[in-house]
Amino acid sequence: MYLVATPIGNLEDMTLRALRVLRECDVVAAEDTRRSGQLLRHYEIVKPLISYHRFNEARRSEEILLRLARGETVALVTDAGSPGISDPGERVVQAARAGGHRVESVPGPCALVAALSISGLSSAEFHFVGFLPHKSGARRRVLEAVRFVPGTLVLYESPHRIDRLLEELEGVYPEREVVLARELTKRFEEVVRGTAAALRSAHRERAWKGEFVVLVGADARGRRTEESAAAGVSRG
Repeated sequence: MYLVATPIGNLEDMTLRALRVLRECDVVAAEDTRRSGQLLRHYEIVKPLISYHRFNEARRSEEILLRLARGETVALVTDAGSPGISDPGERVVQAARAGGHRVESVPGPCALVAALSISGLSSAEFHFVGFLPHKSGARRRVLEAVRFVPGTLVLYESPHRIDRLLEELEGVYPEREVVLARELTKRFEEVVRGTAAALRSAHRERAWKGEFVVLVGADARGRRTEESAAAGVSRG
């Protein structure tokens, strides 16, 4: 079984190996068959597609294991990025390995890595939080739990919850530098930085669209830069 990373926005971000695996596999297990079907058609690849998402992963995992046992090659893809990273895939990987099947990664686009590399924040040590829970109390508990984790914090957030997240970050990390990276690899890619309060104010003036990678600078313990201390918003 191959875990194939797919573009997070720009369709040109497909590796040669990813294309070869998709062309040679027996079946593609996709988070959304419609979206993955568009990708395959773009590259003129014709393969059977089966859905694999969080609502059917138990049943589909069994089917994928049966296919692997028959000697079939399965390529697992998600809507965007690397399978298993805040996306379906972890469960079937565990099952496949427990069943003695070979699992290989076909690496490529990953929003976490892309955002961290251009954020300007330290990448020497970071903690990936992923998507926060939907309920306010649970979200707050997660943010409080990682308050003293060393390094940069990285989260994913949807556009309709970004203002809520900034409000929560303002309460838990009022002085830390926050970076918002949106529309990564797309035409309107944008990276903005400042305190959570400054970013929230800027968001009210011009609502940002697209999926977000949110990065929170490490607790500098008094070593904040003058730029972040000024609580301004900058782009770049």
